[in-house]
Amino acid sequence: MRPQRLGVAVVMALAAATAPAATLKVTLLQPADDPRLERSRLERAYLGHPGGPAGDGLKLAVEDAQFELDAAEVRISVDSAEVGSREAARAAAAAAEKAGAAVLVVDLPGDWTLAVADAVKIPVLNVGDAADRLRGSDCRPRLYHLLPSERMRSDALAQTLVARRWAQVLMLVGPTPEDQVRAATAQASMKRYGLKLVAQRPFKLSADPRERDFANPLLLTGNAGYDAVWVVDGAGEFARSLPYRTVLPRPVVGDAGLVALAWHAQFERYGAPQVSRRFAKAYKRPMTGPDWAAWMAGKALIGAAVAAPKGPAPAWAKALGGATLDGSKGTPMSFRAWDGQLRQPLLLSDGQGVVAQAPIEGLLHPTNVLDTLGADAPEKLCKVAR
Repeated sequence: MRPQRLGVAVVMALAAATAPAATLKVTLLQPADDPRLERSRLERAYLGHPGGPAGDGLKLAVEDAQFELDAAEVRISVDSAEVGSREAARAAAAAAEKAGAAVLVVDLPGDWTLAVADAVKIPVLNVGDAADRLRGSDCRPRLYHLLPSERMRSDALAQTLVARRWAQVLMLVGPTPEDQVRAATAQASMKRYGLKLVAQRPFKLSADPRERDFANPLLLTGNAGYDAVWVVDGAGEFARSLPYRTVLPRPVVGDAGLVALAWHAQFERYGAPQVSRRFAKAYKRPMTGPDWAAWMAGKALIGAAVAAPKGPAPAWAKALGGATLDGSKGTPMSFRAWDGQLRQPLLLSDGQGVVAQAPIEGLLHPTNVLDTLGADAPEKLCKVAR
């Protein structure tokens, strides 16, 4: 009887060893003909803007974790699709879920992202849109955000200005509706941290000679006293020309000068240089904040796969929402229960290196100091149950 039992055990062990690993299927949705990735924009390398496709960061994370995935006997399979409209995004999301995708990663405009989240019943990881409404009034129960929100970025800047006692702020705001929304967000951060807005002035870049004065830094920054100039310019073209051209010799912050970022390739702590070097070696360009967000989406997927190696999809979804992640920024990160935002430190950069980090040292919070960046739980801006 003993040899027979041993034989059965060997057969069972061999069967387990040869059983196919569970596969967490992921679909990455990206815009077709993405204007953010036009050659002229990439060459300008605006701080905070994408430097290349989101798939690069996602692929790097999965490749880096292959040993860990093999040890857990689980695989991550990533497909990608390009979509040209909100309706196409919705259809592609539904098709991916029907084909077995357990998670979607999206690098899409806000309205397209919402269409995707409404079309499926699986987690959606947003790596491309920083709009606060996706975390607030338009939040969704299975929508998670790896990229820091606009409010997080403006809170990081406001904390930095307070720490340096640059309390009087002149704000210059671009002409687009998005710039108006972001300006209101910046004012909310200024109010939160006790800064004073001395004036808000509009600017406009135009080829019309009659409108040249609307983009004249000397006219825009004259006749006022201020400690810093906060420029809100989503396009980036006016902002990059503003430092060192103000009437008063004052720092520029916001979308140029000192900028709050998710990542900078010259960050030199917590293993960050190794991450940036692997990325640069693989894709021949510096790693940017959007790349880091996509890389963190990969880290979140890996964490879920290892936590529940056999799946199924509901187990992966549960593990994803409760994950604690290491993003090489010196502190554990997790998704906020109230809005799905990944709480994280931000880096303050002048483009050459990292000048400071936020939250600033010494800042306190009842539960987690990272929640001093962005909408906090008591604000209750997201009304859906997660």
